[in-house]
Amino acid sequence: MTAIVAVDIGGTHARFAIAEVDAGKVIKLGEAVTLKTAEHASFQTAWQEFQRMNGAPLPRATAIAIAGPVDADVIKLTNNPWIVRRSMVCEKLNVDRFVIVNDFGAVGHAVAQAGPEHFHHLTGPDQAFAPEGTLSIIGPGTGLGVAHVARTGGVYHVQATEGGHIDFAPLDTIEDAVLARLRKRYRRVSIERVVSGPGLVDLYETLAAIEGRAVQQYDDKTLWQMGMSGEDSLAAAAVDRFCLSLGSVAGDITLAQGGFAGVVIGGGLGLRIKDSLVRSGFAERFRAKGRFEGMMASIPVKLITHPQPGLFGAAAAYAQQYIEKE
Repeated sequence: MTAIVAVDIGGTHARFAIAEVDAGKVIKLGEAVTLKTAEHASFQTAWQEFQRMNGAPLPRATAIAIAGPVDADVIKLTNNPWIVRRSMVCEKLNVDRFVIVNDFGAVGHAVAQAGPEHFHHLTGPDQAFAPEGTLSIIGPGTGLGVAHVARTGGVYHVQATEGGHIDFAPLDTIEDAVLARLRKRYRRVSIERVVSGPGLVDLYETLAAIEGRAVQQYDDKTLWQMGMSGEDSLAAAAVDRFCLSLGSVAGDITLAQGGFAGVVIGGGLGLRIKDSLVRSGFAERFRAKGRFEGMMASIPVKLITHPQPGLFGAAAAYAQQYIEKE
């Protein structure tokens, strides 16, 4: 087995854990340590703090999941002032080998390797994913992550995408009104503008306008709390509307990717709205694809519930890149 440092860097937090990998798999993921990015001047100083907390020298290998594009040598994080330079990772972190993956690519690796106990059934047949074929992954959060996992012959390949920027397609008069509202602000309206955490604000304010209500302006975090608790009926209606739109988008992504082996809803927001997804029209919207409705109904749709999918997935990405070649 090989010990590595798994890292998951987001806009607000950086999470660290020691992982053990072997034969292309994650064998063990240690307890996660969460640091606030605003309290550390750079990734290197946060790494040094984790080493201090660990109380021993860190393994000389690391897997890093980053919220943002990771193809360039100089990686600038989304909503985070840190900069990571690929060419200097070994020198700065005192490691010999490393892997850097997009944060939602890491979720794809987590989906590929996590056990069945880390998935919660949402709709479709309550059964395991097909052992081969494509799994589609959709993750609403601050934005909308989209990826897929292609599996054949016991081997899998993760492809992170920019599917969150596909055009939004309204299906009823309320969504027509949402699109009209957003079109006044943006040249084009992507699904991420609606099916992401901040999208709840426009859903809420559109519903208010339809009813002719004058409402106070809230940020999305407040509206999610109001809607999930039921303390505000209009916010609760906006949450239901969000779930409908997510069902439509998940079905569209599945058709586009050929994710007929199974569909996974990821992201922290997905976990928080688990009960709302089950109670809402999410399942009906997912299936409502005309001539393909029967096929869509045959696809298992699950929520990934692993407590640290970013860390687990980063470690899995390292295992796939290095361990199987040894």
